[in-house]
Amino acid sequence: MSENRLGRETSPYLLQHQDNPVHWWAWGPDALQEAKRTGKPILLSVGYAACHWCHVMAHESFEDDATAAVMNDLFVNIKVDREERPDIDSIYMTALHALGQHGGWPMTMFLDSQARPFWGGTYFPKEPLYGRPAFVDVLRQVESVYREEPEKAEKNASALMRHLASRAAASRTDAIDDGVLKDLTAKMVPAIDPVSGGLKGAPKFPQWSFFWMMWRGAIRYDDAGARQAVVTTLDNICQGGIYDHLGGGFARYSVDEFWLVPHFEKMLYDNALLIDLMTEVYRETASPLYKTRIAETIGWLEREMIADGGGFAASLDADSEGEEGKFYVWTHAEVMRVLGPEDGAYFAKAYDVSRIGNWEEKVILNRLGELELRSDEEEARLADLRAKLLKERDGRVRPGWDDKVLADWNGLMIAALARASVIFEEPSWLELATRAFDFVVARMTVNGRLLHAYRDGQAKAPATASDYANMIWGALRLHEATGEQRFIDQAVAWTDVLDRHYWIADPGGYATSADDTRDVIVRLRPGTDDATPNANAIMIANLVALAGLTEEARYHERANTTLAAFTGDIWRNIVAHTGLLAGAIDLIAPQLIVIAGKELTGGTGLMTVIRSISLPGAAQYGLDTRSKTDVPALRSKQPVNQHATGYACLGPQCSAPLTDASEFATTLKTQRRL
Repeated sequence: MSENRLGRETSPYLLQHQDNPVHWWAWGPDALQEAKRTGKPILLSVGYAACHWCHVMAHESFEDDATAAVMNDLFVNIKVDREERPDIDSIYMTALHALGQHGGWPMTMFLDSQARPFWGGTYFPKEPLYGRPAFVDVLRQVESVYREEPEKAEKNASALMRHLASRAAASRTDAIDDGVLKDLTAKMVPAIDPVSGGLKGAPKFPQWSFFWMMWRGAIRYDDAGARQAVVTTLDNICQGGIYDHLGGGFARYSVDEFWLVPHFEKMLYDNALLIDLMTEVYRETASPLYKTRIAETIGWLEREMIADGGGFAASLDADSEGEEGKFYVWTHAEVMRVLGPEDGAYFAKAYDVSRIGNWEEKVILNRLGELELRSDEEEARLADLRAKLLKERDGRVRPGWDDKVLADWNGLMIAALARASVIFEEPSWLELATRAFDFVVARMTVNGRLLHAYRDGQAKAPATASDYANMIWGALRLHEATGEQRFIDQAVAWTDVLDRHYWIADPGGYATSADDTRDVIVRLRPGTDDATPNANAIMIANLVALAGLTEEARYHERANTTLAAFTGDIWRNIVAHTGLLAGAIDLIAPQLIVIAGKELTGGTGLMTVIRSISLPGAAQYGLDTRSKTDVPALRSKQPVNQHATGYACLGPQCSAPLTDASEFATTLKTQRRL
């Protein structure tokens, strides 16, 4: 029976399309079997709930009866939420790139009845526009080639499958050492906009992996240029329109080169990664701007992004009432009406509010005119005015909320919150992280195996390597923050699952999909950076941490093998693998910092030291005398003479016990460059 089957799904993105006249299937064995039964090609449409251009294509084409009739007649139509099935998205996006296209969403791919891609694109307009053909014309042409010239489709599909399964020969296998990483750090600096930060040009993305590697290099190699480049970038992001100055939280990217005009959707992963990077940079700079933005963003997270049960929701849409950004933008008249003439004028000067606007005759609030915060008194006044505008904004029609809980994105936020809770002494943030962690363990685990997504009482979609890698990272950070044995036990258990089901022995590295995920046509083993960190990059850091804590050599050996497996890829495109390169620093200089007896005499001073020195990549523990641990590397770290005692370890070698805060600080600053 021909019908739209998406009403049976839980994904908010798929449910957005349940009333389309298109006979949509969700990805799965039933849809793939239908393609084999009918002999029709597959039209695969991939998007996500917060995607503006996905909404545009839906309104233009998928809600149109005439277009839907053509789709239903010629294709088996499958709709995929890329956030629910990142493994499927990755396969077909890789194929699209192999066709010479830039990629993006919505992604529109054409597959044969075996789900092999043979052609594709992204957004297609209903009528010819932007130099793109009309969608219906594309549909008819593709189906005609598939039916009348099947050898062409077969040739393309075979070539793309060879590309997906191929592994390019390593042109260079030199070791990644300090010399390489120091040189790379210096060479990254000229790529950064010296005024606005971020990579030069537009659009601008936060690109955590790139800036994490740059900060790692700045600290390890004492590179002032790299340090300033990261600071300039974060300052502009924090004061730009990409930041929601009323409600907190960062949008996904800026369409211009100044961080002024955002693509208004807010994603959990961007906010997690920015919190984490700002926390680390704050330790070195003590920037009140970063401290404020971190607290405001976590306030937004707690207020708007906690799903039922305590997990973190995926995203907020860019659109409301069919318009991108409508919820967030203002007019000069609206601001004056809410605040009155005197306060309105004061606020307008601070936040770039004018009658002509700064985007399509509307105002995107920003403070790019002054990157530093004002005096405490002035900031308090501005906070009161922002609260009035936020109350007014709360009466507007809100953007759509995608409340599905994703294990990988939750892992990123758990890790960020756990570290921030220690640095800023905010126990409530640790509670948020712990609650989300417990949610994933309780609701998204079956027989010791993670599932990727949860919504409406159902956990579904096979876990990817990133689900495990990021949740392991979160578990290790929670272990650092609490000393609780259960967190490291869980990290070890998840690492065992990864090694058993995701490890590719030749040449090494973790595949995106497990060996028992049955509905993927190929198992990719990526090492490149994306908007979210690569699983192999995160796992190198995780494995190094586990090696240091458990004193088991197998973890260090696996981290080494993982990096070596991607060395050829790194040398072919070094800037595309900054996540792996940051992990290489952990392999070169694995650090463990422990304060034993933090509640004893001198503990406050020692804890202040680790809060005020950037130690990126280091495992960092503040243990009290009540902490009971079975972790080998921690058992021997004890307070001396009833004084809080610091230990700084580089690999297997640890410093003498240190009770003096200034001596401890000097040791840490020296060690981070060894």
